[in-house]
Amino acid sequence: MAAKRNRHTAPFKAKVALAALKEDKTVAELASEYGVHATMIYAWKKQLLSGAQDVFGGPAKAAASDTESIAAELYEQIGRLKMELEWIKKKCQ
Repeated sequence: MAAKRNRHTAPFKAKVALAALKEDKTVAELASEYGVHATMIYAWKKQLLSGAQDVFGGPAKAAASDTESIAAELYEQIGRLKMELEWIKKKCQ
């Protein structure tokens, strides 16, 4: 019978990855302390380091992508309204 797969929460992963970054204990010690495999700790540490730049540049990027999506939606609506207007003009002639 296969063992049940554990799903760890984001705060738990961050806690373990930060402990690994501090380097007070070895990865093997952290693995036994938190009950996870050492490979997972390395992966979470790598993920934390690669995503750290988003922490400091997050709101500006999110606002830019929000603006782009709103603009695309508005252009779509403008196109639809133009088509409706042309159709109405043809019908009234």
